[in-house]
Amino acid sequence: MTTVQIFIPCFVDQLFPQTAFNMIKVLERAGCTVKYNPDQTCCGQPAFNAGFWDDSKAVCSKFIKDFEGDDYIVVPSASCAGFIKNYYPKLFDNSSLHNNVKDLGKRTFEFSEFLVNVLGVLDLGATLAGKATYHDSCAGLRECNIKAEPRQLLEKVKGLELLEMNDVETCCGFGGTFAVKFEAIAAGMADQKITHALATGADYIISTDLSCLMHLEGVINRKNLSIKTLHIADVLAGRE
Repeated sequence: MTTVQIFIPCFVDQLFPQTAFNMIKVLERAGCTVKYNPDQTCCGQPAFNAGFWDDSKAVCSKFIKDFEGDDYIVVPSASCAGFIKNYYPKLFDNSSLHNNVKDLGKRTFEFSEFLVNVLGVLDLGATLAGKATYHDSCAGLRECNIKAEPRQLLEKVKGLELLEMNDVETCCGFGGTFAVKFEAIAAGMADQKITHALATGADYIISTDLSCLMHLEGVINRKNLSIKTLHIADVLAGRE
C-alpha cells in the first residue's frame, strides 16, 4: 500500500476545504494510506511572487521540515507543486538544504499526475452527468508539464463528455497578484476564457487549480452565467 503525505494549500484550506477531503477520498479509493501533518502552513509562493524572497525562504524552510521523510507528497494544486519543484532549488541553491530540496522535488506531485504517472490509475469509478471542458492552468502546463493526465482521468468518468475549447492553453488571467494589480486585464482574460468554454456547450469548467477556478467563478457569478467550475478531485470523488 502506498503511503502519501498530503499538502493542503492555504487558500484551499480556507476557502475550499471540501476539495481537500475529496482528494483524500480518491487517494484512499486508489489504495493509498493518507497522512496529514497538522503543523503544515504554506509553501511560500505568495511571498515569493510578491518579491519578499527572504520571508518566502523562511516559510519554505518550515515546509521542508514539515515534510521530512520519504513519503510521496500529493498536492491539489499544480501551482504549489510547481513552485516546490522549480523554485525551491533556486532559493536553496548551494545551501545546507540543497540535497533535501532535491529529494523534496522528486517526491512532490500534483494530484492528477500522481494518480496517472505514479499509481497508474485512470478509472476511479466516478460519475458525472453532463458536458465539461478542461482548463489547463499555466502552472500545470508549464511548470509541471501536465497536459494529458487530467484528460485521461476525466475521459473515464461515467456520463461525462469532455470537450476542448479554443485557445485552451491561454492564461485565465488570475496569476496571483497579477489579478490584483491589473484587475481590468485579468477580468478581460477570464471573460475570454469563459466565452471559449461556453462555446463548447459545456456545463462545467474543470481544472487542477482552484486559484484559476476561483477567478473564473467570480466572473461567472457576476454575469449570472449557468456554467459551473469544478476541481478535478471533486469530479473524481463523485459517485452515483
